[in-house]
Amino acid sequence: MAQSDNATSHAEPLAHPGRFAAAMTLTFLITNQALSLARSILIGADDRARAQRNAVVAFGVRVTSAALLYVTQVLLARWMGAFEYGIYVFIWTWVLVLGGLSPIGLNLAVIRLVPEYLERGDLEHVRGVTFGTNLAAFAIGTAVALLGVAGLWVFEAYVANYYVLPLYLALICIPIYALGDMQDGVGRSRAWMSTALVPPYILRPLIVLGAMIGARQLGFPMTATTAAIAAILATWLAALLQFTLVSLRMAKTVPAGPRSYDWRLWLTTSLPLFVICACELALQNADVLIVSSLMSPHSVAVYFAAAKTMSLIMFVHYAVGSAVANRFSALNARGDRNALKAFVRDAVNWTFWPSLAAAILILLLGRPLLWLFGPDFLEGYPVMMILVAGFLFRSAMGPSEFLLNMLGEQNACAVVLVFTAVLNIVLNLALIPVFGLNGAALATALALIATALLQYLVARRRLGIDVAIWSSWRK
Repeated sequence: MAQSDNATSHAEPLAHPGRFAAAMTLTFLITNQALSLARSILIGADDRARAQRNAVVAFGVRVTSAALLYVTQVLLARWMGAFEYGIYVFIWTWVLVLGGLSPIGLNLAVIRLVPEYLERGDLEHVRGVTFGTNLAAFAIGTAVALLGVAGLWVFEAYVANYYVLPLYLALICIPIYALGDMQDGVGRSRAWMSTALVPPYILRPLIVLGAMIGARQLGFPMTATTAAIAAILATWLAALLQFTLVSLRMAKTVPAGPRSYDWRLWLTTSLPLFVICACELALQNADVLIVSSLMSPHSVAVYFAAAKTMSLIMFVHYAVGSAVANRFSALNARGDRNALKAFVRDAVNWTFWPSLAAAILILLLGRPLLWLFGPDFLEGYPVMMILVAGFLFRSAMGPSEFLLNMLGEQNACAVVLVFTAVLNIVLNLALIPVFGLNGAALATALALIATALLQYLVARRRLGIDVAIWSSWRK
């Protein structure tokens, strides 16, 4: 009987030769299609292939960065404990907010301005905008840091004493963080994705991690103060290296010559983008800052770990947006409407489907991922379940804010984000006292959904472009 069963099992695939052949044919076709797509992306010379390569590079950098940041945050939480880690989260969030505001939107404006100047062959303004905006961002960042020091000194009595010294140290990062943001913008304007993204997203966390490992080996206390010193070292080294690399590449592609300045145009372009940037920062960080003001550093640490774990899916959104923003501007400058609409559909698909896959994977692994921070962090899993709805809904509209900004609808985009940022703050203030950390997650998710819906309406009515993922399904 055993021999008969064995013989039958070996003969079974041959009993349906048509089905077996069809399966092999399908496998071959899928493999061939995948190889053809990869080959077209890697060696293609057309604009779509270049955009896909940039998206792949940006996505690869952001995924690598996400993994590196996650490992760094896990180790910091383990070494420092939830209380000190919560203090560090609070002070670094202020660096992200103040450093991100310091370029006053010029870091986003250059992504639009540089391609437009290059399309017209206006190299004098290319030199002027890259030099002038770098100088402005660093100067404003320095002023913000000095004002922060003065404000902290005046109101020190109203700040919990365990926050004071780390906050003073964190302010040292602001000027160079602002300059780094400008290099990110200049690099993306030329589609130099590795130069734009690797220093801030990979090198900086690597230096933080290395500095903390060194401090631990030398016996320094694992506190928020030590982490703040590591952050200073990492921020300055990474930004200075990035500035050098971007300057060298710009010198090779845009020959030296006279500079022209058009500050009226640049500020007119950048100020709505500054409002957008401020509102984006509010959407991303208001929950953490309000939790910090209403709850203990331990609760801040738990919420931050859960929120940042779930927000890993948004790296897809920002990676695609970083890769395609300059292309939106160039196609619009050429007046090629059909190519623009087709490219928008591509960008939406590149954003949503990887985000959906990442969301499913992260939710499946959510509890083990939180446990890495420490057993106490498992209480943050419901936060992840709530936030995923907001993140996915925003991904379903693709990089719509990048599209609006690059096509001259930055004012409308700013109005949308002002409304939703205020909504986010109001909801956080209302829901956190009632529902705690889950209230913060619900407030942020609702604000993200409102943002996505309103940007969809603006893009459809003002630009005549349907950015929703379901429009791609119909087509």
